[in-house]
Amino acid sequence: MQDDNAAVGNRWLILVIACLAQFMVVLDATIVNVALPSIQRGLHFSTANLAWVINAYTLVFGGFLMLGGRAADLLGRRRLFLAGVALFSLASLLNGLSSSSAMLIGGRGLQGLGGALVSPAALSIITTTFTEPGERTRALGVWSAIAASGTAVGLLLGGALTSLASWQWIFFVNVPVGFVAVLLALRFVPESRADLGHRSFDLTGAVTVTAGLVAIVFGIIKAQAWGWGSGRTLGVLLAGVVLLVAFLRIERRSPAPLMRPSIFRVRSLAVGDAVMLLVASGLFGMFFFVSLYVQDVLGFSALHAGLAFLPVTGGIMLGAGVAQQLVGRLGARNVAGLGIALATVGMVVLTGVPAVHGSYAADLLPGLLPLSFGMGLTFVPITLLGTGGVGGGDAGLASGLFNTAQQVGGALGLAILSTLAADQTSSAVRSLGGAVSPERLVTATVSGYHAAFVAAAVMLGAGALMLALLLRRRHLAGIELDASAVPVAT
Repeated sequence: MQDDNAAVGNRWLILVIACLAQFMVVLDATIVNVALPSIQRGLHFSTANLAWVINAYTLVFGGFLMLGGRAADLLGRRRLFLAGVALFSLASLLNGLSSSSAMLIGGRGLQGLGGALVSPAALSIITTTFTEPGERTRALGVWSAIAASGTAVGLLLGGALTSLASWQWIFFVNVPVGFVAVLLALRFVPESRADLGHRSFDLTGAVTVTAGLVAIVFGIIKAQAWGWGSGRTLGVLLAGVVLLVAFLRIERRSPAPLMRPSIFRVRSLAVGDAVMLLVASGLFGMFFFVSLYVQDVLGFSALHAGLAFLPVTGGIMLGAGVAQQLVGRLGARNVAGLGIALATVGMVVLTGVPAVHGSYAADLLPGLLPLSFGMGLTFVPITLLGTGGVGGGDAGLASGLFNTAQQVGGALGLAILSTLAADQTSSAVRSLGGAVSPERLVTATVSGYHAAFVAAAVMLGAGALMLALLLRRRHLAGIELDASAVPVAT
């Protein structure tokens, strides 16, 4: 009995280690946002190059996620986890010591590569460690809550560190966290890899899929500056699509494919990834535009802007806890649909935020609370859908695909919503004619935010519709078995 208790304790400690590393990676996606003005002044960034502090991370992270997931299956999940955490921490240290804009942008790319190794390895460690259905669902509930809340905590921590210390500390804070994660993983996380009967590596497929994903993410990032209809944007996006099509052809013929195309025949995985792409598109845009609204319209400082997202963190964690109980009663598909519907209602409420005499408590909070709780309800069952239904040999690949959908969705959503917001603001300014007063300029800017929130609500609604139309009970047999094993609180 003591050995059984020790094994159970070790499993939950492994969960803590994996979540610690993932929290660090997710945190970094937003912790930089509120520090950008300080970074620009400190390293003399041009306005055009400043965006690459974020884009360099997003580009490499999104491009290498699937490769990182499959490499974890082939080379060992703990090995890739350790390599990723070590690289991420080293890059963070270099970023904090940066003396030029080029050095920081290069370091952010290294951070993205580290994150692309950590995220799929950590998630596949969880799905292969927790094989008992009820425990797996509870573990994924914890993972989802921590991963989702890391985005909001990043805004809070970024504001606090920038205001109370300096922008360098948004990077230095990762170093001790990564050091602890590596020590704990060496001691408590066992090595595991897929039993595929081979250790050969599909180099051609790896290069092709990585180049294709990098091209697509790069095209999405540059679309706002170049224009969605420009030849450069369409050319880069087309090149990415052609590379991905070539990758699929290579995989069909490869004796040891990096990704079996047949994995998308698992309907729950395919739909779960597609829905995550849509949900991430809306959610990333919400964080971006709400952060702008509280600072540029309500006049919050960087620290107060971070504090404004505390209820969002709490709502996501509460929703994730409730989801663990509801999936046993309602099933993963229904809980995800309910969560997305609730989040859509919250997003619709945000479309009414005023440009003049706005209030955080009266105007923002009524939208943020249902939105964050709905997202918490959504992430647990969507993670079950996106990573369930496959054998242990494909755990890393499924995790890499799921994380890729989230990252590409976030980049795509932010690019689309930013373009819509900018177009609406420009149109509103032109309609005023002549000189525009500061008050009217704020009104025009907020009308752009409204357009972005409307589009984000449509993205979320499309995700709920996809769940309802494309998933049937026969597609959820293994997922529903996992969900039914969750004890229901009474």
